Amino acid sequence: MVATDLFARRATLARSLRLLSAFRFEQSDPDRFYGALADDTVALVADLWTGATGTDPAGLTVLDVGGGPGYFASAFTDAGMRYLGVEPDPREMHAAAPRTHRRAGTFVRASGMALPFADRSVDVCLSSNVAEHVAQPWRLGAEMLRVTRPGGLAILSYTVWLGPFGGHEMGLTHYLGGRRAADRYARRHGRRPKNDYGSSLFAVHARDGLRWAAGTGALVAAFPRYHPRWAWNLTKVPGLREFTVSNLVLVLSPS
Repeated sequence: MVATDLFARRATLARSLRLLSAFRFEQSDPDRFYGALADDTVALVADLWTGATGTDPAGLTVLDVGGGPGYFASAFTDAGMRYLGVEPDPREMHAAAPRTHRRAGTFVRASGMALPFADRSVDVCLSSNVAEHVAQPWRLGAEMLRVTRPGGLAILSYTVWLGPFGGHEMGLTHYLGGRRAADRYARRHGRRPKNDYGSSLFAVHARDGLRWAAGTGALVAAFPRYHPRWAWNLTKVPGLREFTVSNLVLVLSPS
């Protein structure tokens, strides 16, 4: 079985529309948005694992780089996996609403640029929408591969800069240029954006990730995370993929 076979069956237009609808609530109702995203991420990891290994993912050790406030932790724990979250920002660790969120898993305050874990020590290393927030995304990727055991999976998913969501809360103004968009946001809202271009948001392109992943010799699959299966071939079209892929998933398995 190909690693993506199971997830490809789940990648329907209905799923894409459901996640797009949930995205509207990122700011107003984060529990609703991140809860849906967490459940979908668990399904992604479970399907990729079973597709690649033919085994059940229950009992796996999953290291989530940039785990944030713990929505993913609860979802992975409920699915029977051992969750380890790495988060450099203590504010993010406590961002979830305490009345609606159950804490689960184990968290470590550390940088994804230097993961405090031994070589080949986890079954799955996941990074969801983090690479575009660090100045050296492929150093992050190399660290993920280092801590993933042979036959395990490193799953790196990131927002492509030229896609419609590349500007994050700045909206489509990022097409004017990152710094210009951030300055425009600051003038309009009286504060810098949380995802401020050049400090907490960087232009990461689809071609960058594909080139890096191919160079590792460990690439298993690459596809658009939120697209239906029939649109996955967009990843193979240079130029067009930068605007249409939106979020690129790189699946790697070290040997």
